[in-house]
Amino acid sequence: MCIRDRTHGGVRPDDGDLLIRARSGDRAAFSDLVRIHQDEVYTLALRLTADRELAADVTQEAFVRAWRALPKFRGDAKFSTWMHRIVVNVSWTQRQRQSKHLADPIDESFTEPAAESISPERAAESVAIQSRLRAALQSLALPVRTVVVLKDVYGWSHGEIAEHLGITVPAAKVRLHRGRKQLRTQLWSAVQVDV
Repeated sequence: MCIRDRTHGGVRPDDGDLLIRARSGDRAAFSDLVRIHQDEVYTLALRLTADRELAADVTQEAFVRAWRALPKFRGDAKFSTWMHRIVVNVSWTQRQRQSKHLADPIDESFTEPAAESISPERAAESVAIQSRLRAALQSLALPVRTVVVLKDVYGWSHGEIAEHLGITVPAAKVRLHRGRKQLRTQLWSAVQVDV
C-alpha cells in the first residue's frame, strides 16, 4: 500500500511495508523511514530541548536507538508514535547531561510571521511575546515542559501523554496544570513589569 507524501508531493511506501522490511534488517527500508520521519522527529526534539544542536544530536540518537530496538518493536503503535516516545526519552537524557555542563541557551526555533503579512508594530509585539513565551517555557522543569509541549503544541491527549511518558493520567494532568499555571504567572509578571 502506498500513501501520498505531503512533503514531496509524490507517493511513498506505507510505513508498515517499510517497517516489515527494516525489521528484517533492510537498511534501505530503515533509511526511507528516517527520511520520512526526520523532520517530525527533529521538530519534537527542538521543542523539547530548545537547542538546535542538541535537537540534531537527539534526532540522530533517537534513530540509532530505533534501529537497535526495531526487532523488539511490536507494532502496537504507529512508527511515528513509537519514535515520539524515543525522542522524549533521548531528550530527557541529553538535557540532563547538558544541564550538568552548560547553561540553557534560548533557541530561535520559533519562526517569525512573514513581514508583509503584518504591520511593523504587530511584528514587534509578536517578537516580544514569542521571546517571553520561549523564556517562560524554558524555565519550566523538563518533565513539566514536556507535557505542556506534547499537549498544547502537538495536541496529544492526557492518555497518550501518560502512556508515552510512563506516568499516570492524573500525573500528566497535574504536570500540565502546573506548567500552564507557571507560564501564566511568568507571562503575567512580564506584562505587569512592562506596564
